[in-house]
Amino acid sequence: MTNHLSVANVHSRSTLPDEWQHEVQSSLSVGETVLAWLEVDLDRRLHFQPGMVIVTDRRLLARAPDSKSWKIWGYREGLALRLSDHAGVGAIELVDGESRLADWRFTLGLNPAALRLVDQFTLHRDRYLAGLPAAELAVSAVCPNCNATLASADADCPHCSGETGTPPTTWTLFRLWRFARPYRGRLLTAFVLTLLSTAATLVAPYLTMPLMDKVLIPYQNGTPIDTGLVKLYLLGLFGSALFAWVLGWGRTYILALVSERIGADLRTSTYEHLLKLSLQYFGGKRTGDLMARIGSESDRICIFLSLHLMDFATDVLMIIMTAAILFSINPWLALVTLLPLPFIAWMIHLVRDRLRHGFEKIDRIWSEVTNVLADTIPGIRVVKAFAQEKRETGRFREANRHYLTVNDRVNKVWSLFSPTVTLLTEIGLLVVWAFGIWLVSHDQITVGVLTAFLTYISRFYTRLDSMSRIVSVTQKAAAGAKRIFDILDHVSSVPEASHPVSVGTVSGKIELRDVGFRYGSRSVIRNLNLTIQPGEMIGLVGHSGSGKSTLVNLICRFYDVADGAILVDGEDIRSLRVADFRRNIGLVLQEPFLFFGTIADNIAYGKPDATREEIVAAARAAHAHEFILRLPHGYDSLVGERGQALSGGERQRISIARALLINPSILILDEATASVDTETEKEIQKALDNLVRGRTTIAIAHRLSTLRRASRLVVMDKGEIVEVGGHEELIAREGAYYRLYQAQQRQVEAEGVSEGALSETVDD
Repeated sequence: MTNHLSVANVHSRSTLPDEWQHEVQSSLSVGETVLAWLEVDLDRRLHFQPGMVIVTDRRLLARAPDSKSWKIWGYREGLALRLSDHAGVGAIELVDGESRLADWRFTLGLNPAALRLVDQFTLHRDRYLAGLPAAELAVSAVCPNCNATLASADADCPHCSGETGTPPTTWTLFRLWRFARPYRGRLLTAFVLTLLSTAATLVAPYLTMPLMDKVLIPYQNGTPIDTGLVKLYLLGLFGSALFAWVLGWGRTYILALVSERIGADLRTSTYEHLLKLSLQYFGGKRTGDLMARIGSESDRICIFLSLHLMDFATDVLMIIMTAAILFSINPWLALVTLLPLPFIAWMIHLVRDRLRHGFEKIDRIWSEVTNVLADTIPGIRVVKAFAQEKRETGRFREANRHYLTVNDRVNKVWSLFSPTVTLLTEIGLLVVWAFGIWLVSHDQITVGVLTAFLTYISRFYTRLDSMSRIVSVTQKAAAGAKRIFDILDHVSSVPEASHPVSVGTVSGKIELRDVGFRYGSRSVIRNLNLTIQPGEMIGLVGHSGSGKSTLVNLICRFYDVADGAILVDGEDIRSLRVADFRRNIGLVLQEPFLFFGTIADNIAYGKPDATREEIVAAARAAHAHEFILRLPHGYDSLVGERGQALSGGERQRISIARALLINPSILILDEATASVDTETEKEIQKALDNLVRGRTTIAIAHRLSTLRRASRLVVMDKGEIVEVGGHEELIAREGAYYRLYQAQQRQVEAEGVSEGALSETVDD
């Protein structure tokens, strides 16, 4: 056993943490292998304290956070690990039948590692009990990010690397035809121009034969030069060159126009589809990665279509035409010329897959670099406030190093392939020289024929070398196309109804019937029933993690329910057109998001055609008009990226004005006053009073002041409704709401807040 205990499978690294090395080493038997581990971070009192749970090829070992000794359980029938979570705390229980032997707790950030531990325990317990040999107990590698099982240490994680496990293929490029179809007329014109320009370039070598045999060689033998014949040949050479230039220019110009339009259509379609996907999709994606796909990948495809694809077509036409001419001149010499072709084709087949997979991996790693930029630049205030410039530089340097490493692997393959193709073509040219000289010496061909042959062959091999080099570009484009089609192929988890019910302005009655929802395998909402009448204001309260925000997301149809149904005005919201339904909903978030632009543009975001009078009226109702007029350019003042030029309270009032302008029937308030001071809250509360009037309102509130107009309070716990009623009624019951309220009172008293402020607060 080494000083650094290696493990076959780990939570996120290849070795256990240094502080656990000695303890684990002394607890293992000779030859015992660690397969998975989880460093739990909470004790029984839910205080932060480290502990360790380990799965080996023979047993389960654990040291609880509040213990100094290790406990051991050998694999046996009935022994199992159970995983659960509640209110941000995860738990693993070791059970034997119905009896609980031990349990460990951890924060939910460790949940992926816990899932991995349970899976490995179950897998190797069954294998151990089945009597499999130790060699078969070795597990596959795991992803360092999500702990998913990998086929090998070098394999890509299907969860982290992309949406599908389908490897990229060159055939993916043919899917681009749907974007090229509208321009097929121009593409046909470009192909004809390519054919003609390629034919024109082949005229010059053909004219060198009579120029050599009928002019230059006879002149060396004493025959005077025929000036007229020379002029004719030179005019032919000049004409073919000029004709090829004109045709080549026309072809390049048309292809540039078409490829740019295909690229623009590809970006637009991808972006439109991206906006149609549900929030669930974006929850597992990084901004930098999506930006890289829509930006750099579409640019790469555009360049491939405009330059490399037609170059490839030109190369193919050149090789076919040249081969035909060579066979017409001398079939035996032509056969010798084509000798390197099978070897080059075999090499292309050999390296193609390696390059394609390598380039797809390079694209993904490059998205890691852009992810660092997408995280750091918008959050530069936080970076500087906590003096984390060095840390972020380290993150960028590490991502850049990873990108360099992956590039080096691909370049090892490519650096050997390209020179080998060049070597084969040079050898082929040498063979042609030797065979051609032998034919000339036996009077089977003339020097002019050999000269023309060598001219054609040089072009032939140049095109052959160019075709081999395009393998790299093609695989890059195929990898990029796959990453874009991964987005386009993704089906939204909130689909449009096949026959949507027409909906105009709804009255606002909301019914939740036996609603259930799960994040993966974790149940968040269970058997929830609630009816909200038009114009009624409902307040949602409960512990963090009780399901309040999830319920609001389901009502907005950011996610679809797993069980039951949500009805608005008697219609299942899944039968309504998503955009039409959401136009009836106004959303005010705890952290309002403003777009870069003017204040007027942000207020009118939900109604772009709003008049200035409507915008001002909405701002007045939101109590934002006064501070807007104090800005240098009033309603035309720029708010900065994400509204950084405004205070939190000002941004919130702008978002309230935005909601007021669309005049929604249903209003969602998600912690609308949780992040502002008391004075600002009063201003926002006045705006909210105007906003909620006459609308069906669902408010998640941190302060009772936001809920003082609520018709009913709905108390949630563990994804279920446990109490419904008014404030005084729920206090009198002394149930879940009463306990929440008392806990908040004790917290406020401990912080020294006055009794008056106390009556205005309630725990969320």
